[in-house]
Amino acid sequence: MTAIPTQRPGATGTRSQSHLVADSITMLRRNLLHIVRYPALSIFVIGGPVVILLLVVFVFGGTLGAGLPGANPGGGREAYLAYVVPGILLITIAGTAGGTATTVAMDMTEGITARFRTMAISRAAVLAGHVLGNTIQAVIAVALVLCVGLLIGFRPTAGPFGWFAAVGLVVLISYAISWLAVGMGMQSKSVETASNLPLILTLLPLLGSGFVPTASMPSGLQWFAQYQPFTPFIETIRGLLLGTPLGWNPVLAIGWCVLIATAGYAWSMAIYERRSVR
Repeated sequence: MTAIPTQRPGATGTRSQSHLVADSITMLRRNLLHIVRYPALSIFVIGGPVVILLLVVFVFGGTLGAGLPGANPGGGREAYLAYVVPGILLITIAGTAGGTATTVAMDMTEGITARFRTMAISRAAVLAGHVLGNTIQAVIAVALVLCVGLLIGFRPTAGPFGWFAAVGLVVLISYAISWLAVGMGMQSKSVETASNLPLILTLLPLLGSGFVPTASMPSGLQWFAQYQPFTPFIETIRGLLLGTPLGWNPVLAIGWCVLIATAGYAWSMAIYERRSVR
């Protein structure tokens, strides 16, 4: 008599989770290969923030730094370098969203994503590969831009805990922005639209506390700057690296990351599922 095989409770869930992880790693490897084979986007992601950093520090830094609260009149450029680097790091993270949205849109328009739908691949893993790949690229870009800042005189005062917390927050912000970028890429009807849509993210550090204190802005713009997500991102990084007051900024930063990541994931998966039934 042949025994009927039985399935352990929870085995399906465990197997599905293992498939999700394995498929995500496979898709991550694919996206990392794209980054290596097409380095132009990576060079732009790193080069753009470096040019902005050098421009604002060496052209405008002396004047802008002298106007910072508590700045030494004779050390305006050094003071402004310390102030602006956290904002430049956030511009770097925001800049990676364009590359992610572009590659997602290319996969959608060229039928690659449609081909993945017909294969035994976890649907979440197809998008997770883009997210994980962009997160890694963003962290590397931030590290390289930070090295340029250190070379021209940026001197953080953070201890080991401050550095650890700052790196963790950079990873969390990069992850959240990556999910939003995937949604933008899937929503776009063309690659050109996908490459332009994330540009709004690079403006948010400018319209926050990235380049000047929000208190110096007009009242309407000041209100927007204080309540948009990039201001607590910047202020938390600035506080962790330079010892400025943190206040509620870490809580707000983490809250915004959770909200952006959740919204980006739900948006991306909704579009993916809707197009899968066509």
